[in-house]
Amino acid sequence: MLQLLFAVAFSAAPLTLYVPPVRSLNLFVEAMEKMVRETSSYTVRAFPRLRLAFSRLLSSLLFRVRR
Repeated sequence: MLQLLFAVAFSAAPLTLYVPPVRSLNLFVEAMEKMVRETSSYTVRAFPRLRLAFSRLLSSLLFRVRR
């Protein structure tokens, strides 16, 4: 059982190299928050249009299926 524990522990050790350090993760999160803040004004205007287009497309498809 001890050999299995060591095998799992040492096989998982190289995977820690792929996880970014917390400092880099904070910069990434900050950049994503900034992008969301900048694009929120566009999405507020685009969402009703997308919803209207989707509802028209869906109603058109359902109308053709009912025929």
